[in-house]
Amino acid sequence: MTCLGHSCGPRASATTGEVMVSKTSSPSASNGELSTSPVEARRIVVTYRLPLRAEPNLDSPHGFDFSLDADALPLQCTRGLPRPVVFVGALPSAAASISESDDLAADLFTRFACSPVFLDPSLHNDFYNSFCKRYLWPILQLQYLLPFTRSSDSGCLSFNEDLYRAYLTANTQYADRVFEHLNTDEDLVLIHDYHLFALPTILRRKSPRARIGFFLHSPFPTSELFRAIPVREELLRALLNADLVGFQNYDYGCHFISACSTLLGITSRAHGDYICIDYFGRAVVVKILSVGVDMVRLREVLSSPETAAKAKEVATKFAGRQVLIGVDDVDLFNRIDVKLLAMERLLESRPELIGQVVLVQINNPARSPGRDTDTVLAEVQLLMDRINARFAKPGYDPIVMIDDPLTMHEKLAFYTSADICIVTAVRDGLNRTPYIYTVCREHGPISSGVAGAPRESAIVLSELVGCSTFLRGAVRVNPWNVDDVVEGMSSALRLNERDKKILHAKHYMYVVKHDIAYWGRSLDQNLQKASMDHASMNFLSVGLAMNFRIVVLDPNFQKLSPEHINPSYHRTGNRLILLDYDGTVMVPQGLITRHPSQELVSVLNELCSDPMNTVFVVSGRSKDELAGWLAPCEKLGISAEHGYFTR
Repeated sequence: MTCLGHSCGPRASATTGEVMVSKTSSPSASNGELSTSPVEARRIVVTYRLPLRAEPNLDSPHGFDFSLDADALPLQCTRGLPRPVVFVGALPSAAASISESDDLAADLFTRFACSPVFLDPSLHNDFYNSFCKRYLWPILQLQYLLPFTRSSDSGCLSFNEDLYRAYLTANTQYADRVFEHLNTDEDLVLIHDYHLFALPTILRRKSPRARIGFFLHSPFPTSELFRAIPVREELLRALLNADLVGFQNYDYGCHFISACSTLLGITSRAHGDYICIDYFGRAVVVKILSVGVDMVRLREVLSSPETAAKAKEVATKFAGRQVLIGVDDVDLFNRIDVKLLAMERLLESRPELIGQVVLVQINNPARSPGRDTDTVLAEVQLLMDRINARFAKPGYDPIVMIDDPLTMHEKLAFYTSADICIVTAVRDGLNRTPYIYTVCREHGPISSGVAGAPRESAIVLSELVGCSTFLRGAVRVNPWNVDDVVEGMSSALRLNERDKKILHAKHYMYVVKHDIAYWGRSLDQNLQKASMDHASMNFLSVGLAMNFRIVVLDPNFQKLSPEHINPSYHRTGNRLILLDYDGTVMVPQGLITRHPSQELVSVLNELCSDPMNTVFVVSGRSKDELAGWLAPCEKLGISAEHGYFTR
């Protein structure tokens, strides 16, 4: 039944990188074996990349100087977790070409509690750039991608079996690294995001009692769209091999539950503030938790002299003007073009604002450059040039676009100096921009110089992003309608000082209460509850490869043995034999088509030739597939599509 809703070693401080040595079990304690040494429970955090910076240094043993990246999301996500924490992930992109090195792995683990996964460059390209970014990520966003799709892009989401193999191979390497550190009875494993969808199944196969949580930072599509993935059942079963599956908002959780029901026929039930999915005797917990901001890190950066100096520079540059700020990744879904078009229409409809209002758009560096990114950048550049040409004055451009990478100090200085924050994304699994802006307006340098004065802010927010549910005082807009965004911007500009102070106080109260430490504590506590009975459960391992799962058995259950089966078989004169196809009759050698071998056909025909046997193959596959594959077995019964068609 499944419900909804950190082996011990050195560990690193989340803020300073200081190494703290905890009580260590012997190597045999790894892999779930018992040890006589004291064991301290750890949280093993698995992410695509480790939260490290890598600066080239030819004098360094491996050509790079490594340090913890205080602004990396995986590091911030551990704020509320009990210590010690171990990180598993790939090396930073700058150092991704480093060959596998036991010395480097030991050094990073000793200094930062980071255990690197060394991916071959070719495997990494197929796994991340091709399968994750060019196939899986667009599939997860598909319902929001359709309005942008051109006819020439019709084949851009074609499934490639070789790339899927690379994805599974990479996930297996992550699992191998996790397993080196895992003490099954004590540790909790927290897996982050779609790059590692397959990891729960691989870990579960290696360690059936592992306590596994999975959190998806991206959207989860509707079941109608998720079923377009050829390996949809394998990915769903992989998530169900976790004890807890977390989502950013209620919609994504509902889509996942619907996909499990529609594609796997699995039921769910409400249980307090979370939902449970019953899965072979386990209760898999589905939990909705919106990731907050790292208040400790933000306050630290905002109080620095560098941020104060930059904030003063920005305030001076835009003195006497109202500043609207947008900070986005460059992709199709953030609709940067809509902000620019709305700014143009705003100045057309309210010419008195020309020279008085500035839109500062900060474009984050692309994580995976490609044609779509280049197209978006080119389009917004043309829009900016056109709008500035129409409305610019000496010393005034209505739109200021920043494409160069900014330090955290510089970025927060812009947030602090902005009167209004605007987000027009059509969908975003994790968009913390309004949260960060609110904190910056509360704790940033005071441009007015009036210490203790109440802070104020205003937010224009797409109604389609997850955080719009929680920031009730924001001006909500439909990002598909430019005129609606124009009206939202105009309304925010008209807010009086008193209203902006009231709304800011309300937003800040929510953000500070639901920060990333709150998220981490909630995730950890729910995972502990979801997996608390593992030690007392009786598990049976079933299935092969990505169809693997564990079945919770009754305490009195006894597994059938050939010694019992064979005599009963020969004593019985009327036998019904029901065989599952995938994973039972067929070992999954291929990933999509699984044609029976001549040897298998021969075995089935031999079983069917006994007049005392009635043999059926039962499968969720289509009747045409099974009838075609098993045509040589004339006396074999077939139950296709979970029993809807029977031969």
